[in-house]
Amino acid sequence: MLQTVWLIPLLPFLSAVLLMVTAGRMPRPLVAMLGAGSVGLSAVVVLLFGMQFMQAPEPYTLTLWSWMRVGDFAPQFSFYIDQLTLVMMAVITGVGFLIHLYSTEFMEEDSDYSRYFAYMNMFVAAMLILVMADNLLLLFLGWEGVGVCSYLLVGFWYKDPANGAASRKAFVVTRVGDTAMALGLLLLFTELGTLQIQPMLDAANNTWVSGDTLPALAALLLLGGAVGKSAQLPLHTWLPDAMAGPTPVSALIHAATMVTAGVYLIARTHGLFLLAPDVLLLVALIGLVTLLLAAFTALNQHDIKRILAYSTISQIGYMFLALGVGAWSSGIFHLMTHAFFKALLFLGAGAVIHCLHHEHNIFKMGGLRSRLPVAFWSFLIGSAALAALPFTSGFFSKDPILISAFEYHGSIAGIGPWLWVGGLLGALLTAIYSFRLVFIVFFGEANTEPDRQPGWRMAGPLTLLCVLSLFGGWFALPLASVFPAESAHHPSMLIEGISISIPLLGVLVAWLVYYQRKVSVSRFTDSPTGNSLRQYWHSGWAMDDLYDNLLVKPFVGVSTLLRGEPVDKVYNGIVGVCQLVHRGLSESQTGKMRWYATSMVFGLIALITFLGWGI
Repeated sequence: MLQTVWLIPLLPFLSAVLLMVTAGRMPRPLVAMLGAGSVGLSAVVVLLFGMQFMQAPEPYTLTLWSWMRVGDFAPQFSFYIDQLTLVMMAVITGVGFLIHLYSTEFMEEDSDYSRYFAYMNMFVAAMLILVMADNLLLLFLGWEGVGVCSYLLVGFWYKDPANGAASRKAFVVTRVGDTAMALGLLLLFTELGTLQIQPMLDAANNTWVSGDTLPALAALLLLGGAVGKSAQLPLHTWLPDAMAGPTPVSALIHAATMVTAGVYLIARTHGLFLLAPDVLLLVALIGLVTLLLAAFTALNQHDIKRILAYSTISQIGYMFLALGVGAWSSGIFHLMTHAFFKALLFLGAGAVIHCLHHEHNIFKMGGLRSRLPVAFWSFLIGSAALAALPFTSGFFSKDPILISAFEYHGSIAGIGPWLWVGGLLGALLTAIYSFRLVFIVFFGEANTEPDRQPGWRMAGPLTLLCVLSLFGGWFALPLASVFPAESAHHPSMLIEGISISIPLLGVLVAWLVYYQRKVSVSRFTDSPTGNSLRQYWHSGWAMDDLYDNLLVKPFVGVSTLLRGEPVDKVYNGIVGVCQLVHRGLSESQTGKMRWYATSMVFGLIALITFLGWGI
């Protein structure tokens, strides 16, 4: 069974190719069967493979062929499977299959049904290549593959110019990080002579010592790629606009695949980052600042999907915080539980949008608790897990991150408690905006009546994700052999009590403000200062405006200035000559055989004359 691991990415890849080749000529039931079934079969293969692998959990490498050979550089198309890879494959195929099954109903009325599943399956195949690769070049192939597929999926409804702009923004912003990552790969190969991940990490530890400049530079470049793909500060601005794609696309990108790629990259190359402790601290600080920035922004959004988008940025920030303080297993554990409850929330949002005439504004909803019970319970359970309420999956994964942050001893003395306080503030805000969403959408008076109810293909995945969001935190991930042993946590009862109580306090605040309305914040929000802050946070801390003024507008201005530069006249002249010759040749095609025969005779005479002169 171990040797069939290549089937896991191949099945969705073949399905994508077949759907592309047939170009929508297949009947819809067959498209749905291929689209969702291929990912489901991959999930079954992962399950069977995992059952056999865990009997003797030693890293397993399968080499399929040599990719290329340039001098001493001979990367192979091969897979490296350990416990970390197994967890990632299970999340991608398991949650991915539920999203695909949901999509068979959600996208049923779309005219590009086949194209949608072709892109989705290619996306899953690329993400599987990324996590299964045993060398950084093959990983980079999957990395770029998910970038291209995200461009296609975010701009899936391309007839709307805004969707095209969102897809281009996602592609361009993530390319900035990808360029940094490519430079990091070149540096590692130049200095260590290999891109095979495990030999590269061994060579790094044998060549460098902790605190050296080169490992710090290499780690910084890889971190640049990670912040781009995982939408962390300062390359996070693409993700909220990525809501332009269909809602299941948002669930796939934000829950199980693309945004977790940066977290996986840092975790997979943790041996390199351990040689750069200052960069690791930077990872933690980036995560902390990002999670707070995104939480404040989510609290001021009106679009149901954008609230969840900023929530994703915030939760990825917790994962970066975990990696930065050395809580490797906790970070991957939160990655898994986040896939459960964030997929649940996005698919629940999709059910609401699908049944409310494609309405996105939460203030035009309300009273849906009894009208859409499946969506209500999905949001209630998903929000509880997102807020890390006790005994939900989010609690079991987020609480160890906060405790690890409190006990962290980095290069800056006493920074651990401050990281903990920042994480607690993020947890408080998360609970408030999560249940603000629940109370506004599902309680109070109804402003829009649903015109349908989700069918079993939408309700089934939501139900299963509800179970995983509640009980997924009880799973113990077998990652002890992958990461360095983490010190046992012995926080005081006070610290533990505060960590548990803060999310409950956030729910209480949301209940008083948005449900009972016994506490009014209008006096502050309507004041000049409060209104300015609300608009500032609603804009995402004006990051888009900053980039527009610093980068986009100057670039467009210079391009406009150079549009009429003299050198263009040379190229325009070449184009004009080509067009003139083309028109002349076109006019010679009269359709008269006598003219063609005369032309051939004169051409033959000219050719013979020319050859005669040559002799």
